[in-house]
Amino acid sequence: MFRTAIAGSLPKPAWLAETHKLWPQWKAQGDELLQAKADATLLWIKLQEDAGLEVIGDGEQARQHFVHGFLEQVEGIDFEHKVKMGIRNNRYDAMVPQVVAPLRLKGRVHAFEAQLTRAHTQKKIKFTLPGPMTIVDTVADRFYGDKVKMAMAFAELLNQEALALQADGVDIVQFDEPAFNVYMEEAADWGVKALERAAQGLTCTTAVHICYGYGIQANIDWKNSLGHEWRQYEKVFPALAKSSIDQVSLECFHSHVPPDLMKLLEGKDVMVGVIDVASDVIETPEQVADTIGTALQFVPKQHLIACTNCGLAPMDRAVAEAKLRALAEGAQLAARRYG
Repeated sequence: MFRTAIAGSLPKPAWLAETHKLWPQWKAQGDELLQAKADATLLWIKLQEDAGLEVIGDGEQARQHFVHGFLEQVEGIDFEHKVKMGIRNNRYDAMVPQVVAPLRLKGRVHAFEAQLTRAHTQKKIKFTLPGPMTIVDTVADRFYGDKVKMAMAFAELLNQEALALQADGVDIVQFDEPAFNVYMEEAADWGVKALERAAQGLTCTTAVHICYGYGIQANIDWKNSLGHEWRQYEKVFPALAKSSIDQVSLECFHSHVPPDLMKLLEGKDVMVGVIDVASDVIETPEQVADTIGTALQFVPKQHLIACTNCGLAPMDRAVAEAKLRALAEGAQLAARRYG
């Protein structure tokens, strides 16, 4: 049986927040919002279990955005005076908060949703955090004046929360680093070091997710500009193979990533993206099994985990549910095919 998991985010129900958006506005406030977040988290735990997934996540239902959800609990960041900044090497503009003072955690960040998830499933749970390099690419620096120094400061805070998540009973802590696919030289030079600092001291399974972004138009346009072969992974995979990180999540199905690049991750668990998050077309179990079969040419069976290419947050909820079922059914078919 092949293990199955999602990359991270799932669509927020319409009663919780705006739909089909990466930075949705909440539909409630105060205690009512907290309850709505809990209800949405419980809903997706049930739907993931119903689909037959092996590893369950909170679907990031309590976070407006995968980066800002963490930053909201960090001192030294000014959210009141956001500035427009090009992120992911100016692929698109975003209104981002500013780092204006030394960074410190205000307290726990994700205890609520992590403990809720742990209490409501017997399966392994994975919790996602933004990686240090991606955070640095999603804030405006008005204090540190040095990208690496600021990344290491964020890595320290991420490590504090990751250790606390482990104590909450989280089985897998995953750091999301889409910036690794944009700043490849820097990722190999200092990004992996910052990632290892964020994971320091963890005894649970550690993972990193590196993708080509959500299925939004800016990302689709960027991917269309990359040519017939996407070789960005080639720069950072060797550094990750030498690192202490246990699992690497990558994009595969409907991408132009040469599958043989997976060989560069020898010894690691590889979360292979078998579900396209940039299309509403539902994969068939046969397509999922075919993608797993391709990956098996380069990844030993015991190291392969079937996963989504990226988060499903901006998608229609019914489409996301169907894709989760396709993921699990395709992994079951692959187990029958490949033993």
